[in-house]
Amino acid sequence: MAAPEAWRARSCWFCEVAAATTMEATSREAAPAKSSASGPSAPPALFELCGRAVSAHMGVLESGVWALPGPILQSILPLLNIYYLERIEETALKKGLSTQAIWRRLWDELMKTRPSSLESVTCWRAKFMEAFFSHVLRGTIDVSSDRRLCDQRFSPLLHSSRHVRQLTICNMLQGATELVAEPNRRVLETLASSLHTLKFRHLLFSDVAAQQSLRQLLHQLIHHGAVSQVSLYSWPVPESALFILILTMSAGFWQPGPGGPPCRLCGEASRGRAPSRDEGSLLLGSRRPRRDAAERCAAALMASRRKSEAKQTARGAPAARVTRRSTQESLTAGGTDPKREPLPPATSHEAPGTKRPPSAPATTSSASASSSTSSSKRAPASSAPQPKPLKRFKRAAGKKGARTRQGSGAESEDLYDFVFIVAGEKEDGEEMEIGEVACGALDGSDPSCLGLPALEASQRFRSISTLELFTVPLSTEAALTLCHLLSSWVSLESLTLSYNGLGSNIFRLLDSLRALSSQAGCRLRALHLSDLFSPLPILELTRAIVRALPLLRVLSIRVDHPSQRDNPAVPGNAGPPSHIIGDEEIPENCLEQLEMGFPRGAQPAPLLCSVLKASGSLQQLSLDSATFASPQDFGLVLQTLKEYNLALKRLSFHDMNLADCQSEVLFLLQNLTLQEITFSFCRLFEKRPAQFLPEMVAAMKGNSTLKGLRLPGNRLGNAGLLALADVFSEDSSSSLCQLDISSNCIKPDGLLEFAKRLERWGRGAFGHLRLFQNWLDQDAVTAREAIRRLRATCHVVSDSWDSSQAFADYVSTM
Repeated sequence: MAAPEAWRARSCWFCEVAAATTMEATSREAAPAKSSASGPSAPPALFELCGRAVSAHMGVLESGVWALPGPILQSILPLLNIYYLERIEETALKKGLSTQAIWRRLWDELMKTRPSSLESVTCWRAKFMEAFFSHVLRGTIDVSSDRRLCDQRFSPLLHSSRHVRQLTICNMLQGATELVAEPNRRVLETLASSLHTLKFRHLLFSDVAAQQSLRQLLHQLIHHGAVSQVSLYSWPVPESALFILILTMSAGFWQPGPGGPPCRLCGEASRGRAPSRDEGSLLLGSRRPRRDAAERCAAALMASRRKSEAKQTARGAPAARVTRRSTQESLTAGGTDPKREPLPPATSHEAPGTKRPPSAPATTSSASASSSTSSSKRAPASSAPQPKPLKRFKRAAGKKGARTRQGSGAESEDLYDFVFIVAGEKEDGEEMEIGEVACGALDGSDPSCLGLPALEASQRFRSISTLELFTVPLSTEAALTLCHLLSSWVSLESLTLSYNGLGSNIFRLLDSLRALSSQAGCRLRALHLSDLFSPLPILELTRAIVRALPLLRVLSIRVDHPSQRDNPAVPGNAGPPSHIIGDEEIPENCLEQLEMGFPRGAQPAPLLCSVLKASGSLQQLSLDSATFASPQDFGLVLQTLKEYNLALKRLSFHDMNLADCQSEVLFLLQNLTLQEITFSFCRLFEKRPAQFLPEMVAAMKGNSTLKGLRLPGNRLGNAGLLALADVFSEDSSSSLCQLDISSNCIKPDGLLEFAKRLERWGRGAFGHLRLFQNWLDQDAVTAREAIRRLRATCHVVSDSWDSSQAFADYVSTM
C-alpha cells in the first residue's frame, strides 16, 4: 500500500499547488483575451493552467515536480522552459519518459531551420543547446522574446555550454572577446572540457584586441582543453598574422601577447609581460642554417644586381615603371599571383611625416618612393582595412657586424627575393625579411633547408590532432609557416588541405611530411589533398606522398585541372627536386584507403600500378574521372588489383567511360574477394546492352561474396532492372544485400514488375534499395504500390523527384 499512498500524496500536493495558482494564472490568460479584437478565445484547460503555474514557480517547486508520478510529469514537461527541461532530463529517463520530441518541436519553432538530410540527429537536446549557445554568443537570438528561453535564475551561455561539442567563429572573431571576459570565466572553463571541434568561417581582418582575445581563447581551449580539431573554411584573403596565430596555437606553441593578462593555469609571473619574439619571428627569425656554395654564389650575383638596379632606379621614374612591370610579369609566370598576395607597400618602420636622417643616401629615398608607388597601384581599391605587413626581425642581441638594410621596400619588389635567400648579409646573424627564402632550391628532406628556425623560445603545450583548411589560399609565407610546423607536429593524425593554391609549395609540403614521418611518435594516418592545379601529375604526386609517408592509412587526393603555369617544364619554373620524383620502386606502405580524383587526360597505367603494388594492405580504392589510353590499360590495373591487393574489399569507379571495357567489368564481378563495387555514371550499358546484361547477371549469380552493388547513373531502364531481378532468383548463389539503382530512368511499371518478381521468388529481406532520381512521378499510384511491395522484402530509400528535368536523358534512351 506504500506505493499507492505515495502516488496519492504527490497527486494531492500537485492539486494544492494548482489550486493556489490557478486564479492568478487564469487572470493572466483572460486579460489579453478581453482586449482581443477577434473576441474572447477558448480558455485553456485547467490542467494546462496548473502546469503553466507550476512551470513559472519551478524555482520553489523543482524538487517536488521531480518526484511527481510519470503520467503527471509527462504532461508538465512540454510546459517547462529549456533550462528546467534540461535539468529534469535524468529524472525523466528514470521514469521511462523521453524529451526528444519536445526538443525537436523547440528546434522547429525557435531555430526555424531544417537539418540536413545527410545528418543523423541522435540527441535533439544536445543539438538544440549547442545551436542556442552559438546564437546567444553571436547575439542573433533574443532570449527575452520567448518565455521558454528566458529565466533570470539561469545564464544562457553557462547552462548550454556543457552541450557544445562544436563551436564556429565567423567574420571578425565575434564571440572571442565575450568568452574570455571575466564574467564568462565559468563558461570558458566548461567549454574547455566539452568542446572538441573549433571552426573558423569567412574570417575578415581583425584588430589587435580581437586577436589578443583569440590568443587567450585558443590557449584555454586547445592547450588546457579538449579541442582536437581545428577547421578553417572560405578565407579568400587570409590575414597573415591571424593565420599564423591560429596555426601556431593549434600546433601547441604559446607565448602571451603584449599587454595580455597572464594565464592562471600556466602560473604567469607577471601581468602583461611582452614576449621576446612573436609567432612570426619564431617561425621566420634571423637564425638559419648556413648556405651552401650554390646559394652563396647566387647571393653574390644578386647583391651586385641590386646595386646596379638601385642606381638605375635613382635615374628616373620611367626606369622604375619598367622594373615594376617586369617584376609583376615574372611573379605571374613563377606561380605567384600579385593580386592575391599584395606585397607590403614599404618595410621601413618610420612613422608618416618623420624626417629622414641626413646621412641616408639618396638612392634609398628614391627606391622607397618607387616601392610605395608600385604597391599602391597593386593594392585593391576597396576601403576595407588591409593586413599590416609583418616587420623585419632583427638579429639577436649581442651580435656584431650587422648592418641595417635600407630601401628594403624596393628590394621586396625583386623577383629574386622569392627565389634565393637575401644576400649581402654576414653569416653570423643578420636580419631576414619574410618571403626572402629559397622557393625553388629544395635540396634535402630536412625542412631546415627552408631557412626556418626551431620554435625553442616558445612554451610547448597540448596540440590538436586534426587540421582542416578549406578554400584558404596559402601565400608563400603561410605555406612556409605550415610546412615548418608540420615537420615536428607529431600529434597530428589527420590533415586536410582543400583548394589552397599550393602550386610549387607542394614540394615544401612533401619535404615537411617526409621530415614528420621520420619523427619518433608520428601519428599522421590520414591525408586529404585537393586543388585546382598541381605542378606534378597526380600519379607522380601520389607516388611522392606514399614515399614520404609510408605509415599513412588514408590518402585522398584530387586535382581538377592539369596545370600549365605550375608545370615544371615551363621555362622560369624550377623543376621538382630529384628526391621527390625518383624512379626507384615505392617501398611497402600501410595504405588502407586510396581515393583519387583525376583531371582530364589519359593517365599512365604503369604509374598507378606501381602504387597499387606497394599497397598490399589496401582495402578500399576509389577512382574518379580516370581515363586510360585503352581498355588494355584498364585491364592492367584490374589485374594488378587481383594479384597484389588481396585485402581489397571496396572498389568504386565514378564518371568513367567503361562502355568499351565490358570484359573488364565482368572480370571484376567474378572477383571473389570484393564485397562492394560501385559503377557511378560509367555508361555501362551504352553498348551491346542486350548481350552484356545477361553476362553481367550470370557473373553476379555465381559470386557469393559480393554484398553491395551500386549502379547510379547508368541508364539501366525498365528492361535492365527486370534483367537484374534475375540475380535474386532461386538458382542464384548471390549474397547481394545492397542495391543502388538511382538515376537510371526507371518508371513505376517497371519497378512494380521488379517487386512482383522478388515476391514470386520468395527471397527474404535483402537489405537496402536506393531509388533516388528515377521517373516514379509519372504514375504516383503505381509507384506507391511498387514501393509498398518492395518494403516487404527490403528497406527502400526514395525521394520525390521531378522527372521533367531529365527530358533530354529520356530522349536519348528512346
